[in-house]
Amino acid sequence: MKLFLISSLILLTACSTPITRSQAPHNQKTGTVLIPTKGKFGKSLSPSQQVPSAPVAEVNSTGAQALALEKEGRFLPALKEFVSLSVNSPAKQNQEFYRLKALEMTENKLSDDELDKVSGDSDFGFVRGHALFKLGQLSLQKHDTPSARRYFSSVISFLPESDIAARSKEYVAQIDSVRFVEPKTIGVILPLSGKNGPIGQKALRAVEMGLGLDAQDSRFKLAVMDSEGNPDTARRSVERLVQEDKAIAIIGSLLSKTASAEVSKADELGIPSLVLSQKSGVTDVGPTIFRNALTSEMQVHHLVHVAMDELGMRRFAILFPNDPYGVEYANIFWDEVLARGGSIAAVQNYNPKDTDFRGPVQRLVGTYYIEGRIEEYKALTKDKNKNQTRKLQRQEKDTDDVLPPITDFDAVFIPDSAKTLGQLAAFLSYGGVRNIKLLGTNLWNSPGLSKRAGNFSSNLLFVDGLFNQSHNYQSSRFVQSYKKIFNEDPSLIEIQAYDSALILRQLILGGASTRDELSRKLSEMRQFPGSLGPLDMSKSREILRPVLSLTVARDGQIVPAARASNP
Repeated sequence: MKLFLISSLILLTACSTPITRSQAPHNQKTGTVLIPTKGKFGKSLSPSQQVPSAPVAEVNSTGAQALALEKEGRFLPALKEFVSLSVNSPAKQNQEFYRLKALEMTENKLSDDELDKVSGDSDFGFVRGHALFKLGQLSLQKHDTPSARRYFSSVISFLPESDIAARSKEYVAQIDSVRFVEPKTIGVILPLSGKNGPIGQKALRAVEMGLGLDAQDSRFKLAVMDSEGNPDTARRSVERLVQEDKAIAIIGSLLSKTASAEVSKADELGIPSLVLSQKSGVTDVGPTIFRNALTSEMQVHHLVHVAMDELGMRRFAILFPNDPYGVEYANIFWDEVLARGGSIAAVQNYNPKDTDFRGPVQRLVGTYYIEGRIEEYKALTKDKNKNQTRKLQRQEKDTDDVLPPITDFDAVFIPDSAKTLGQLAAFLSYGGVRNIKLLGTNLWNSPGLSKRAGNFSSNLLFVDGLFNQSHNYQSSRFVQSYKKIFNEDPSLIEIQAYDSALILRQLILGGASTRDELSRKLSEMRQFPGSLGPLDMSKSREILRPVLSLTVARDGQIVPAARASNP
C-alpha cells in the first residue's frame, strides 16, 4: 500500500541530519481504501461483548486442540470444537469464551464455501443461523437480492427468537420495498438548513429546473429530504426515499461530511445515486453510485496536461498545506506528472495555520541547511569574512543574503487558496525565486488574484470547471434562465445539480423505468448535452466535466490561458 506523501515529508523535516534541500521521497502514496467494517444496511454482526483473552480452565485438552486448529487455518474442524465446547465446558465463563470464538470465526474467517457448508450441517449447531445471516449480507454486497432474501428468511425460520432473526426481518422488509419504484419520482438529499443551507437551497432550485418542474405538464415528482449536514439523518433519508417515496434515483451527497453515509445506504438499497460531492473515493462504494462534480483528479489531469503537453514543462516542485486537501492534491499531482514522464524535483509541506512561510520556502529551494552546500557557502562568504573567523551555523540572514535558491524546476504546484498563494508568492519572491510558473486549482479563480500573486501575476496557471466570461457560459440556456429568474449567476454547484436532474429526466423519458435499467443507461452515457458542454460517463462512473485552464492577463483580469498566450 502506498503511504501518504505527508508521512515521508514529516520525517524529512524532523530529521536531525541536515540535508541540502527537500528531496522527493520514494513515491509510496496512497489512494482511499474503503474497508467494510459493517454489514449491509449499516449494522455490524459482531457481538457486543469482546472475546475473553483465554478460558479459565479446561477439563481436557479439547480446547487447546481447537485453538491449535484455528491457528493452523483449519477453521471448520476448529469451529465444530468451539460449538461443542460452548455447550459442554463445565465453567460458564469458558462456555461464553467458546461461544464468542465460534461467532467471531463465522463472521470473519470463513470463506463463502465454508459458510455454505456450515449453514447446512447440523454439527455446527447455533452458528448455522449466523452463517446464513452472513451469506445473506454477502449476497446483498453482490446485489443478489433474491439469494439474500432466501438466506434471511432461513434465519427467521432457524432462529425465530434471536436478535439476528429480528434483523433479518428488517432486511427482508427493505428488500421487498426496493422492488416497487415510481419511475417519475426523483429523490433529493441536500443540506437545506444550518450553515450550508443556502448552498443546498441553490442546488435544489437548479434540480427543479433540470426536471422541468416549472412546466405545467411536467410528469416528474421531486421527493426532497433535508440532510441537516448530519450523516445519520442523511442515511435515514435514503431509506425514506426508497421505502416510502419509491424514488427511482437520488441526487445529493453534496457535503463530504454526509456523502459516505448517503452513498453506502444508496448502494445497499440498489438505488442509482448522482453524487455532487468532491469527496475522494465515493464511486468506489458500489455500481449504483455515480458522481457529477469537478473532482481533484479532473483538475490535476487537465492542469498537468496543459503544463507538460502544451507548455513543455518537465520538472516540478510541490509546495502544499499539511491538511487533507493539500495532501490529496499533492499525491494526485505527483502521480500524474510521473505517469506523463515528468519528474518531481522538490517537495515541501507547511502548516496551513502559519503565516510565516520563510522556512518551507527555504527548504524547497535549498537555502535552509547551509551544511549541505558548505563549499559554495564558504566561497560566497570569503570576501565578507577575510578578517574574522565566523562560526558556521545556520542563520536566517545567511540563506537570505548568501546562498542563491536552487530552482531546477519549471513550476511549483500550490494546492491552496488564493489568499495563501499571495503569502507564499511573497516569500518565494523574497527568496530570489524568479521566472517559474505557479500552478493551482480552482480555489484561485477569485477576484483580486493578480494583486495577491504580486511578481508572479503573469506566471500563473490554474484550472476550473467554470469561467463566467466564457462563450459556453454566457450562451448557456440554463445560465440565462437562472439569471433571469434569480438575478444572479449560477455557480458550478448549481450547474452540476441542474445537469444531474436533466440527465435523469432525459434517460427516464427515454425508457429507463427501473433502477437497474437507469443504472445501466447512466453507465453507458456518452456526449450528453450538458449546460456548459458535452458530458461523458467514465468507467469509474465519474461524469467527465469540461475543464478550463486559466491565467491572469496583463490588465489583471482572469482569462483563458490560450487567450493570454495569444493576445
